[in-house]
Amino acid sequence: MSGRARIPVAIVGAGGRMGRFAAQLVERSDAFALVAAVGRQDDLGAVLWKAKPKIAIDVTRAGLGFEHGAAMLQAGVRPLIGTSGVSLEENASLDRIARELGLGGLVVPNFSLGMCLLQRAAVEAAKHFSSAEIVEMHHASKKDAPSGTSLDTAERMRAARGDSSSASSSGIPIHSVRLPGLYAHQIVTFGAPGETYTLRHDMSDTAAFGPGILRGLEHASTAVGVGRGIQVALGFAAAAD
Repeated sequence: MSGRARIPVAIVGAGGRMGRFAAQLVERSDAFALVAAVGRQDDLGAVLWKAKPKIAIDVTRAGLGFEHGAAMLQAGVRPLIGTSGVSLEENASLDRIARELGLGGLVVPNFSLGMCLLQRAAVEAAKHFSSAEIVEMHHASKKDAPSGTSLDTAERMRAARGDSSSASSSGIPIHSVRLPGLYAHQIVTFGAPGETYTLRHDMSDTAAFGPGILRGLEHASTAVGVGRGIQVALGFAAAAD
């Protein structure tokens, strides 16, 4: 985007670890400019109306993604939701609201490119193995369990099998581990008579999210409707339009 004006971005949840990382990433970028850092005590709508960002990244606590995404859209801002807990139904609602307003965005359960590639492999394997289980392991302070990433992985595997049930982890048990010394890890193991097939992803630092956040911002800046997963921004899945 050399020679173009930088796209204004707001960070929602700017005081947290991910918020600070995202802010530094945006400030170092030649394509984007940080125009607002929204904290826990701020009025989200008021800050967005005043700062007028084109895109807002939500990296707040699990469960607030839909509420914040809807508020962003109502303020005329394109959401990039990196907060866990946005259900498929809520994602569909954000998509509908965005299209009515002529906007777009993206819900991203995990910004890691490595995790995206693991999920691609898991989706393919799920078509051929009827038995699979997921183990997700995180640091002791992570509050949500199972993690949003493991639920998203199970949902993608379920869809690949053509399972139309509403349970996001239908037929795919998820085991959660929270211990000191861990950071963010996921193992998907498939089993069949005489063999197993195991996929594993390990993260040791938030730096793994950097490329995905930038690709997500780029996609959200022109998207029609609100898609799901960094896969959309990478061209691995159909866009929302």
